[in-house]
Amino acid sequence: MALRNLTNREVITGSDFKRMVTGAYSEFLLEYESINEQAKKDNPKLVTPPGTNILRTMGAAVLPLADTQDDTIGGLARRVASAAALGARGSSGVVLSQLFRGMEKGLLGKIDATSSEFGKAFQYGILYAQRVLPEDVDRPIISTARAVAKGAYKAVRANLPISEILTAAIEAGERKDGKPLVVGERIMVDFLRGCQKGLNGNFVSPMLNFSVGTGDQKLGIPDPRKDEVHPYCLTFEIGNSKGDAERLEEYLQSTASFILVERHKGKFTVHLHTAHPGIVLEQCVGFGRLESIFVNNMAEPHAMIRANHSLMPVALLAVAYDEKHAERLQSLGANLIALGGEDDTPSVGALVNAAHSDLAESYVMVSDGTRLNLELHEVKRILGNRVEIVKAGNREEQVAAVRLFDGNLSAKENAARMNAMLAKES
Repeated sequence: MALRNLTNREVITGSDFKRMVTGAYSEFLLEYESINEQAKKDNPKLVTPPGTNILRTMGAAVLPLADTQDDTIGGLARRVASAAALGARGSSGVVLSQLFRGMEKGLLGKIDATSSEFGKAFQYGILYAQRVLPEDVDRPIISTARAVAKGAYKAVRANLPISEILTAAIEAGERKDGKPLVVGERIMVDFLRGCQKGLNGNFVSPMLNFSVGTGDQKLGIPDPRKDEVHPYCLTFEIGNSKGDAERLEEYLQSTASFILVERHKGKFTVHLHTAHPGIVLEQCVGFGRLESIFVNNMAEPHAMIRANHSLMPVALLAVAYDEKHAERLQSLGANLIALGGEDDTPSVGALVNAAHSDLAESYVMVSDGTRLNLELHEVKRILGNRVEIVKAGNREEQVAAVRLFDGNLSAKENAARMNAMLAKES
């Protein structure tokens, strides 16, 4: 049995958490190109670069830390987890977002945390990351997560400082046979190393990316501002018998996305997505009395607000690798297209937002291959029965599935027909 260090009174603050997450982002800034090169070498047929996907996921995760007024560790963990969940790209990005989601659950409501509390929250995050894959699927990033959890367990039980807990986790994630880490293993270990460097203040600050971005674009580094997510769905009414709905909609463009402003019985009804619901409400105070205010975190399951008046009962949403394939899908009857190729994989948030367009009451979402399987799993987790998922193995299978779409059938009935056809063909 490990002896407990009863003298450890270390407290992890919100500022410590900020440094850890920013340190992880900084580590991926240094390593993502090397991760891409290794992945391409290991699998020449690789469609999307995992290093870029993980960097962009981390970019989305850290952006809320740049200007938040919340300095509690629980509040910051929640903001990071929500942004990561919607900003996740590719399988590795989804796994990482689930790690943050588990940490959020362990730190929720805490102003700060002891080393033991933070260590337990970290283990909770590893548990969430493990659960994201089906039981019959194993990947290096998940097997490494299991090893990391076991390695950190004794350190957490012994009430060691968080830096030592991270050291134990890193050592557990490294290969014992001396061989280089494979990509999935490397991503998990690089994340831990970045967190440790951030906690100790031993990392290159990536704040240039948050504020300027131009110099990084010349180097080909993704600008994280382009990956900012708007996780809060905000609806409210403004008591105002006058005013121009279109002008109000234009006014709110700077702080929100997916904006819909309608006038009804002497009131404005506002529905939008934003990263800063408080700022939006403050902007609107001068327009009239604010009423019926509802804020939902779209990263949480089943939190989406249904449209009061959709244009159709069911719509078909297809993912397209390029514009040429998108045009083909549209000619076959796809109502919405989520476009994204090798260097611009659609994020979970992009797919969620597409199904939140108020076009339809429910959606059938058809992939163009296996590259987004884990993302689609997350979309289903968030949207629930509002979306049905069809995982095509390639573009031609996707085309065959799209041809079967029937607007007179429900989303569930359409998905069942498509999946039955794909199962028969495979």
